[in-house]
Amino acid sequence: MTLLVRDSCLCLHTQRAARAMARRFDEALRPVALKSGQFSLLISLNRPEPPAIGSVARLLAMDRTTLTANLKPLERRGLLTVTPHSGDRRSRRLTLTAEGLALLEQAIPIWIATHAEIERGMAGDADALRAQLNAIAAGR
Repeated sequence: MTLLVRDSCLCLHTQRAARAMARRFDEALRPVALKSGQFSLLISLNRPEPPAIGSVARLLAMDRTTLTANLKPLERRGLLTVTPHSGDRRSRRLTLTAEGLALLEQAIPIWIATHAEIERGMAGDADALRAQLNAIAAGR
């Protein structure tokens, strides 16, 4: 049974691939002192209107507690602010600072190059893989 799971478990293979990909992006983003998850979090805030914590948590498939813990180091670095929503004091909005935007401007070309390199090395259709992963994430 152990070999069957090792060789066929989609969850295990997806986790292994996700960890390997995260390590690759972590290494690429090292010059700008970001981890792959931090880049994803910051890019998710780059919107015309500051998003609420709940919408960012849904986008990143994180619970709010985990998201809040991941926000704190970025907030301490001055890359984002967390402020109460003017219309609903219970809701908090996340806003990139000028420093956060400047860091993203440095990080995005690194992400583009790394992403293109990974896609070139893939044996299959990256768009089909994305569609399949999105369907799984959506519960289909």
